[in-house]
Amino acid sequence: MAITASAVKELRERTGAGMMDCKRALEEVNGDVEAAIDLLRARGAAKAAKRAGREAREGRMGSYVHFGGRIAVLVEVNCETDFVAKTEDFGHLVRDLAMHIAAASPLAVAPADIAPEIVERERQIYLEQARAEGKPEPVQQRIVEGKLKKFFSEHALLEQSFVKDPDRTVRDVVTEVAAKTGENIVVRRFVRFELGGA
Repeated sequence: MAITASAVKELRERTGAGMMDCKRALEEVNGDVEAAIDLLRARGAAKAAKRAGREAREGRMGSYVHFGGRIAVLVEVNCETDFVAKTEDFGHLVRDLAMHIAAASPLAVAPADIAPEIVERERQIYLEQARAEGKPEPVQQRIVEGKLKKFFSEHALLEQSFVKDPDRTVRDVVTEVAAKTGENIVVRRFVRFELGGA
């Protein structure tokens, strides 16, 4: 099947991938643009995973103030070069993350960053609940692990469902931008202030 220039152009605009990558993807899926997008996303995610170990020292600080000044967020997102830090895609990501943090109120960037005492407290609560239900010991442990996984998906930024697209996690959104820019992107830290909060 001949791949038209307009199909390549559409795919390029929608994914930010290189022209030859778009053409090859379209050839592999017989011109189906949606399937080509999925293929490029999967490849981009794989490439992003390979780059994850590279150092990210450039980037941007983003801020967001919401609810008439009742909630404010500062977030630091790093990338490898100042060139990428100045791109529109990276800027949108930082802004979207700040807005997400304001709305979703995560406790930390990743599950490993949540204070161990908080995780242990949750673990004990879930264990007591499982015991109270009279579940056998091995089942109790599975229940606790399942509930902790849910806890992390609700309270660790990267595991949360993205507020602008709940079908994807924040990690998925960051990975997509990393794939598009060709650089390792790291959400370094954030702080969320709420008027009258602790």
